[in-house]
Formats: sequence, structure tokens, C-alpha cells
Amino acid sequence: MRTRNIALSSVAAATALLGIAGTAAADSTPAPSASASAKSGAGDGAQALCKRVPKIEKRIHRALQRLEGKAGRRGSVARLEKRLGKAKAAGHTEIANFLDHKLTRRKSLVPTLQQRQKDLAKVATWCRTHHDAASS
Repeated sequence: MRTRNIALSSVAAATALLGIAGTAAADSTPAPSASASAKSGAGDGAQALCKRVPKIEKRIHRALQRLEGKAGRRGSVARLEKRLGKAKAAGHTEIANFLDHKLTRRKSLVPTLQQRQKDLAKVATWCRTHHDAASS
């Protein structure tokens, strides 16, 4: 029991000393200069975004193709409109109400994705012109 208490107090003392030494070491490290943060892209994630632009473009393009597809395409606005029409014709008002809300949401996605596509094209242009800054 006594050796256990000695061991625990030794660990506690060592932890306290390391904590003080770590704080002193942290205080003595110099702050990064403004030029260092400018070289690293200012921390806005430009480098990572520029790297992901092709994948994001592909994802947005696929989503728009799906939404703007014909009535036979799963996930398309046309298919959901067709389902809504069938539900209304069958007199299923609750189903029609649900599908109508879903259709409204899906239709609102189209302009949002089109705007993102335009914004991403501008980002891609920026990445091409600032390639050296983004790859640093």
C-alpha cells in the first residue's frame, strides 16, 4: 500500500513539473509572422478547395442531370410530378400533400445548384490564376 502511495505521488509530482515546463516552453515559442500566414494561403482553405473543384463540379453536374431528367429517371422533378398526379387522381390527399412538399423542395434545389455551378466556375478560374499561391 505504501509503495502504491509513493508511486502515485511521484507520478503526480512528475506531471506537475512537466505541466510547468510545457507552459514555459509554450510561452517561449515565437508567434508566426504575417508573411508566414500569407504564404500558407491565409488559412481560408483555398488549396484544399482548388484541389476538390473537379469532384465538386462532377457532383453538381450529376445532381442537376438527375433533377432535370425525364419522368422515368429516379430523383427527377418530372417523375415526382407524375407521382403527385397519380396520387391526386386516386384521391390520396395525404400522400399528395407529402409529395407536393417534396416536389417543392426538389424544384428549389435546381436554381440553388445552378448558382453553385456558376460560383464554382469562378472558383476554378481563380484557382487557375492563383495556382502558385494555392500550391504553397
